[in-house]
Amino acid sequence: MSSELATNINIREPRWDQGTFSGRAKHFFTVTDPRNVLLSNEQLESARKIIQDYRQGVVSPGLTEDELWRAKYIFDSAFHPDTGEKMILIGRMSAQVPMNMTITGCMMTFYKTTPAVVFWQWINQSFNAIVNYTNRSGDAPITVSQLGTAYVSATTGAVATALGLNALTKHVSPLIGRLVPFAAVAAANCINIPLMRQRELKFGIPITDENDNRLGESSKAAQQAITQVVVSRILMAAPGMGEYFLYINTGKFTRFPWMSAPIQVGLVGFCFFFFFALFSSMSVSRLEPELQAKIRETNPGIERVYFNKGL
Repeated sequence: MSSELATNINIREPRWDQGTFSGRAKHFFTVTDPRNVLLSNEQLESARKIIQDYRQGVVSPGLTEDELWRAKYIFDSAFHPDTGEKMILIGRMSAQVPMNMTITGCMMTFYKTTPAVVFWQWINQSFNAIVNYTNRSGDAPITVSQLGTAYVSATTGAVATALGLNALTKHVSPLIGRLVPFAAVAAANCINIPLMRQRELKFGIPITDENDNRLGESSKAAQQAITQVVVSRILMAAPGMGEYFLYINTGKFTRFPWMSAPIQVGLVGFCFFFFFALFSSMSVSRLEPELQAKIRETNPGIERVYFNKGL
C-alpha cells in the first residue's frame, strides 16, 4: 500500500533544475505545451483544486508526484500567477506557440501588398494587446482607456512602420524586404507593452522574498520587468523573422516553393519555445530608496527580491 504524498514538494519552483539547458528546455516545453489549450474547464478546475489544496497542506487521495506536477503546469498555463483569474484562452502561455507561429508566418509570407500588410499587422497587434493584458504583472486592474490607447497606438505604429519600410524597399533586394515584418513587430512591441502596462510603471508591481512573502510594490522592478519583456519579444521574433529567411529565400526551396511558409512557421515556433521566463529578480540596492529602507528595517537579511515580470 503506497504512502500519502509528502506535502513539502516546492511547486512554486520549476520541476527541473533551471541551472541546466535540459532542465530549462523541459520546463519551458511543459509551460508552453499547446495541448493545454484543448483542456476542458473541468480539467482546469480540477488542476486548480489540487494545487490550492496542496498549498494548504491537503493532499488529494491517491495523488502521485507526477500527477501533482502535471496539475501544477496545467494550473500555471491557465491561471494568472498574481490575480488567480482564469486567463483569456488565446492569451495563455499554451497558446503562444501556435498563435505566434501562424501570425508570424503569415506576416512573412504576405508582406508585399498594402492590404495584406495592414491586415496582418492589425491581427498581430490585436493578438499582442490580448497577450499583454492577459499576462500583465501584478494584481492591479487596467482601465478600458489604457487598453484602448495601447491597442490603437501599437497598431498604428506597426502599420505605419511596415508601410513606410515597404515603400523604401521597392527598389532594393527582396531579401531586404523580408525584414519589414520584423522591424514593424519590434517597433510595435516598443509601443504596445509600455503603454499596456503604464499603470505598473506609475504605481509599481508586487515584489516578494524567496519564500513568496510580499514586501511591497516597486516601480523600479516594473521598469526592469517591462524592459525584459520588450527585449525578449523582439528576440523571440528575430531568429525566425530575421535570420532564417536568409536561408529559406536564397533559392534553396525554389523547386518546392510551397514549402517556404510551413518551414518559416515551424522555425518561428521552435524559437518561441526557448524565450519564456515568467519570473525575475533584482538586488534590493536597486529599489527605490524608501522601499530599500523599509526592507532593510523589517527584513535585514534580504539581498534580492523577486517579481512576476509578465510575458
